[in-house]
Amino acid sequence: MRFCVGLAIVIILLDQFTKVLVQENIPLHSSVGVIDGFFDLTHIRNTGVAFGFLDTINIPFKPALMTAISLIALIAIVFFTSQVSQQERISKLGLTLILGGAIGNLIDRVVNGYVVDFIDVYWGTWHFWVFNVADSAISIGTCCLIIDMAILNRHAS
Repeated sequence: MRFCVGLAIVIILLDQFTKVLVQENIPLHSSVGVIDGFFDLTHIRNTGVAFGFLDTINIPFKPALMTAISLIALIAIVFFTSQVSQQERISKLGLTLILGGAIGNLIDRVVNGYVVDFIDVYWGTWHFWVFNVADSAISIGTCCLIIDMAILNRHAS
């Protein structure tokens, strides 16, 4: 349990630290090349949910609504984490990563009304959605859950 709490805290701190660095050093909507033709640091604000979904929609009370959705998801993650046994280590790891990432992005929503994204991966003219450390933790955590459910427990009924 201490490992899970510690890992979630590390993810939150790393996420918030990198977002502060980006906000202080890269002007909004500007990019800094890291690997030419593949990876930049691009400072954007995501007012929507994961991968920019609903970012461009304008609805009343959008920041409050996005925060509420994030909070409901966070409560569900905490509930599911409490239901996973200690023997299901990969699921526990996955849920811990998701929890740390969800809290990191929730902090942004509560404090700023948007999430700071900056990791910009692309190939030629194709761009993946710009994301952050919290999103990475959530994605890796989701992969852990898929591996645990689909591969390691495929014989379970």
